Amino acid sequence: MEGETFLWLVRHAPVDGVKGTIHAADAPADLGDRARLEVLRQRLPQDAAGYASPSRRTVETARALGLEPTLVSEFREQDFGDWTGHRHDELAATGGEAYAHFWNDPAGGRPPGGESFADQVVRVRLGLSRIEAGPATLVVHSGTIRAALCLALDLTPQAALRFVIDPLSLTRIDRLAAGWRVVSVNQRVA
Repeated sequence: MEGETFLWLVRHAPVDGVKGTIHAADAPADLGDRARLEVLRQRLPQDAAGYASPSRRTVETARALGLEPTLVSEFREQDFGDWTGHRHDELAATGGEAYAHFWNDPAGGRPPGGESFADQVVRVRLGLSRIEAGPATLVVHSGTIRAALCLALDLTPQAALRFVIDPLSLTRIDRLAAGWRVVSVNQRVA
């Protein structure tokens, strides 16, 4: 895309489900913290294009923020394949060598039937290339934001996994003519 792009990346609200679970795309958002959603909404640009992952929790969060987002499949969370729907403690106890091996290389490892974080970075690069110039709000997943930071900072996927991205946090990056600029990461709103 030509022109400068200013991105407000919002991680979706917490999942309304069992903590420690690798949630499927249809997992709903817990939108109970209305005050925090309102403070976050006020920090977003009013004239920005809106985008979201097609997952239910991102779409619900985007709508709670007053957006009617364009859905971008490249912004999905990392695909954990056969592990989706299972809790991490359950997988640690029964996942065998595949689960342990994955955590030896969480950036390059692929869950059975899934994708690696490095694969997600490639996918997110394609999605970002489709965002038009100007301001844009993206309501996405923690992995999607880490992937965008990986690209903006020219990091290895392994290094990008070090970022903490909390629910309903705000990360700001810009795609300028001279390259990427990181404005802020994981800003928590009151």
